[in-house]
Amino acid sequence: MCQEKNERKHVSSSLKSGKQEVMRLQATLFVLLQLIFELSSCTQLQVTQGSTLELPCVMFQSDISGAAITWKFQGKDVSPQSTGPVRVKKEGLYLSISPVTSANEGEYVCLVKQDNVEMISSYNIKVAASSEYTIKVSQGSEAYLPCHFPTGGQVSANAVWFRETDAVKKMSLNLDDDSRVDNQRFTLLYPGDSDQTVLIKDTVMEDAGIYHCESAAGQKLSTVHIIVEAAPTPPPFLCKGMSTAWEPCEDVRSRTGEPILQESLTDFSMKLYSFLRESNPSSNLLFSPISISGMFSHLLLGAKGETRKVIERAVCVPHDFHCLHVHMKKLREKLSGSLQMASQIYYNPQMNLTESFTNQSIEFYDAKPTRLLNGSEENTQMINSWVANKTNNKITQLVDSISPSTQLILLNAVSFSGQWKVKFSPGSSNGLFTKLNGDMVKVPLLYHKGYMTAMKYVVELKAQVARFALSGDSSLYVLVPRTYNVDDLQQLEDKMTDEVVLRMIKEIKATTPHAVEVSLPRIKLDVQPNMHIVMKKLGLSSLFEEANLCGLYSEDRLVLDDARHRAFLALTEDGVEAGAATAMGFARSFPSFSAMQPFVMLLWSDQANVPLFIGRVTDP
Repeated sequence: MCQEKNERKHVSSSLKSGKQEVMRLQATLFVLLQLIFELSSCTQLQVTQGSTLELPCVMFQSDISGAAITWKFQGKDVSPQSTGPVRVKKEGLYLSISPVTSANEGEYVCLVKQDNVEMISSYNIKVAASSEYTIKVSQGSEAYLPCHFPTGGQVSANAVWFRETDAVKKMSLNLDDDSRVDNQRFTLLYPGDSDQTVLIKDTVMEDAGIYHCESAAGQKLSTVHIIVEAAPTPPPFLCKGMSTAWEPCEDVRSRTGEPILQESLTDFSMKLYSFLRESNPSSNLLFSPISISGMFSHLLLGAKGETRKVIERAVCVPHDFHCLHVHMKKLREKLSGSLQMASQIYYNPQMNLTESFTNQSIEFYDAKPTRLLNGSEENTQMINSWVANKTNNKITQLVDSISPSTQLILLNAVSFSGQWKVKFSPGSSNGLFTKLNGDMVKVPLLYHKGYMTAMKYVVELKAQVARFALSGDSSLYVLVPRTYNVDDLQQLEDKMTDEVVLRMIKEIKATTPHAVEVSLPRIKLDVQPNMHIVMKKLGLSSLFEEANLCGLYSEDRLVLDDARHRAFLALTEDGVEAGAATAMGFARSFPSFSAMQPFVMLLWSDQANVPLFIGRVTDP
């Protein structure tokens, strides 16, 4: 570099403007050197075993579409097709490590090659078995005490929390696993989960000190030092300038909005399934991700500031995706032939909702906000009647009672009905379903000796997968692990990321249907997930405490009192009602597919390319 600069200076000396040319070349070389320096970065990180880590390839704002991206760990390439704990995501833009273990300690390097420019980001990861934290909070606020088990496996017993009373003594904390219990300040947020975080409500000065989290066997997991400061005088809450309507969608006909929503829904679906299966490791599961996403999207119409950002992050949509509601409406209309989806908001009659929210709620979600009545019994009947009407009486009771102090209730209901394109054999027969513990139970069957279906063993998932076509341009995907053993089921579920599921669907659609002997259990599922736990996992606890919903109600702070979701599924001789089902097997006269053991099911809209229902059957 230095020799080249001297040669150029020699040539330029024969020119009339020699001095100016030398300065220009020197300046140019200086800028190039600075650019190369800025495109290299190194970050030191210390993480805890059992946690989840996502490393971005590019640490600064840059368009690298079409660039060649490679990741290395300790000098060795990370395969883009890897499905283990270390996975490349979003075409190389991120590297995900989940759960983090000591084997993940070391150097990770991302190399981007584009237009003869190389950008390098490197991370030096240190993994700590026990973490130490110092948390500073204001009096009266909330304090979160982090703690994680070192692996993501099934939790047999919750962690034990202690507080130091002096140098040698410690006192066990009295924890309640229900955050809705009155006067309970210390709460274990996710009982039975690898995340053993504790929430302290309404922190007082006496809460300052050192807290320890240990496993039931005495393994130290984390130490948290809490510093409590006197609370500053809070400014009065004002909605001034924040009660405006949702921004208009500038390009309604844009082709980018629909793919953005499809990707967001699939990502959100797999995230929700991961949360729900952690809280329910062995029971039946059923939920409609499109329904829950629609519920939160509806609430987004009135969310402002940080509340809007946390909801957008929760449902995996980009910030300021102004066309979200337009495309949610289009999606609902596209699915209306088979899926009935309805949202509604009930509110305290003493509140005056903003005109803009009311109008946009009707425009985008076909939901006119409704005032609550005077009595709890009348409100309960009104809400349950609405739900029964929207689900064709498949769900007749969503709420048991309504508190007189309720300010706002957000509801959603879904109902699906699809007919098999290939009918099952008429008549009834029974079969034996093997549960996770090895017990066998007799169940009624759906059976066909030569059912035409696409079936394949998907190596990436280690599962037999079959696709059952339904009316309304939808499909039921049944994923059956190798055995009924709980480890095989968990291994399948661990690999069910959004990218893997999309690859699976593409692979099965490319498989030619052939005659298969099929045995499916006739099932009816009616499941109501705990939305309070789900919302905590999604980072939405603040909605129950103090949310900025100025676009909905501009006179004061507003809190969400309740959120409900209920899903119904029936797998019958005619088809699927309001849900999804699945299955697996091996050959006799025809190849066979038998779902007579625990399995996972996806009800997928081929027309909209989004998941409608996701479930797990462990006990029919």
